[in-house]
Amino acid sequence: MKAASLTHLVNHANRMLEIDAFEDYPGAVNGLQVENSGKVVRIAAAVDASLATIQRAAAVSASLLVVHHGLFWSPAVPWTGTKYQLIRRLLEGDIAVYSVHLPLDAHPRLGNNALLARALKLSRPQPFLPMKGRDIGIRGRLGISRSALLERLRMAVGGGAVKLLACGPERISSVGIVTGGAGGELKEAAAAGIDTYITGEGPHWTFPLAEELGVNVFYAGHYATETFGVKALAAELSTKFKVPWTFIDHPSGL
Repeated sequence: MKAASLTHLVNHANRMLEIDAFEDYPGAVNGLQVENSGKVVRIAAAVDASLATIQRAAAVSASLLVVHHGLFWSPAVPWTGTKYQLIRRLLEGDIAVYSVHLPLDAHPRLGNNALLARALKLSRPQPFLPMKGRDIGIRGRLGISRSALLERLRMAVGGGAVKLLACGPERISSVGIVTGGAGGELKEAAAAGIDTYITGEGPHWTFPLAEELGVNVFYAGHYATETFGVKALAAELSTKFKVPWTFIDHPSGL
């Protein structure tokens, strides 16, 4: 079986995603989080690095796991219990872990937001809503009804549940997208002049705020809106380095 160099693959991904140009949340730790013996024969992609996804990566003989949410969002020590099992499975399976958070959200071709905007057929897309000093989302035009967008969004995220806060116009014209857990940025999103905001999830208080702002809000699932980027990145690396890839679907339901 053909093998790729882990070092060459990681260096390529780092350059392509410009990870050094992004400030991110402390637990993100963008880039290679765990190395292996140096060879990649199969890539697995998942939204989250967890014991469950690592076990499934091992089951398909993946030697690299590409994720959006890496290993260090919660405390990394002590190495006991499930944390020990996770590390042991990585070492036994010789599995490297590559994680990329905000740089993947923002990427104009492989990013979660760009790909969801494309799936929804937004016209005139442009960068939208800064986080940590960089525009992460995408905004654009879309002249359809609220119910039509609801159905289109459901299809785009695989038919899962989409929650609509119908607080804006029934006829939609300007849409802003920030995938994941960006409901708390509703006020900043509305200030950009959109009438409809799409994200993954948000807090309860966003409902009265959406009413006050007169903005539609679609919550399409944190997990569901962030499957796009890891799939696209894994497919890109697979083509570049001539190794197969697999998507590990492990939805949280959130």
